[in-house]
Amino acid sequence: MDIVWTVLGVLLIALALRDLFDVLFHPLGRGLIARRVVRSIAAVGRRAPGGDGLGLLVGPLSYIAVVGTWAALLALGWALVFLPQLPQGFHFDPGLNPAQHSGFLDAFYVSLVNLTSLGYGDISPASAVMRLLGPIETMFGLGLLTASISWLLSIYGAISRRDSLAHEVHLARAAEERLGEKLADADPQLLEGMLAGFSDQLIRARRDLIHFPIVHYFRTEDEERALAGLLPFLGDLAEEAGEESRPHSLRVRAEILRMAIDDFAETLRWRLLMPGESTDETLRHYQSDHGPVKA
Repeated sequence: MDIVWTVLGVLLIALALRDLFDVLFHPLGRGLIARRVVRSIAAVGRRAPGGDGLGLLVGPLSYIAVVGTWAALLALGWALVFLPQLPQGFHFDPGLNPAQHSGFLDAFYVSLVNLTSLGYGDISPASAVMRLLGPIETMFGLGLLTASISWLLSIYGAISRRDSLAHEVHLARAAEERLGEKLADADPQLLEGMLAGFSDQLIRARRDLIHFPIVHYFRTEDEERALAGLLPFLGDLAEEAGEESRPHSLRVRAEILRMAIDDFAETLRWRLLMPGESTDETLRHYQSDHGPVKA
């Protein structure tokens, strides 16, 4: 039975490391466990009373839940590795009776102490193998901490890029209203440069969504930075700028922006399983699911 616990523990450790690697380093961010945890939190958030207010917390709660799941898998896995070695593989404080401290809870306690590098010393490794495995688990714990911080920084970098694009589109729409004229009627060279900037930023936002799909669940209560509510305006602008009567270079830029919007909608369907048969339909679901939240 001892070998069964050890093998099961190793498998749990490998599962946690594989998921962490997929989330942080795989080009498509394919973390099976992380993806299921995030979607479960999002589903609860949608069904809970006062869903709009809770919706603002889905992203942060999902991040905490995923990191907590990784930590729990590592701690549980190492506990199962240590369990067969209790009590003979460890030294015990004189106040502790080894016969009373050889169960799973004690193995889990040893695992948590190692993972968090606390080193209380009341239960310490005695055998050579245990003295080696303890510091290895501590390195896993430090690696998890570093990886979690790196992931968080990447997430907020992606959020910043998405919200910067949304804010710029909002300013463009506000300028159109303030000036009382359509941006599509502006100087073709000025409009071409504007469309190029929008296309570049939207492509970056799409890549961020592919690498870090959890970004979608970090909503904003600032209406002027809610990209979901501004993409229809961007689509209309591209449609007007791409009319047959416009200069060829401007039409090319408008077509690139339209394609970027289509790609973004396709990514929503593919990565986030958002419904919709067309770009417009998917963007309507995006706006409904991820639109601005008013306090």
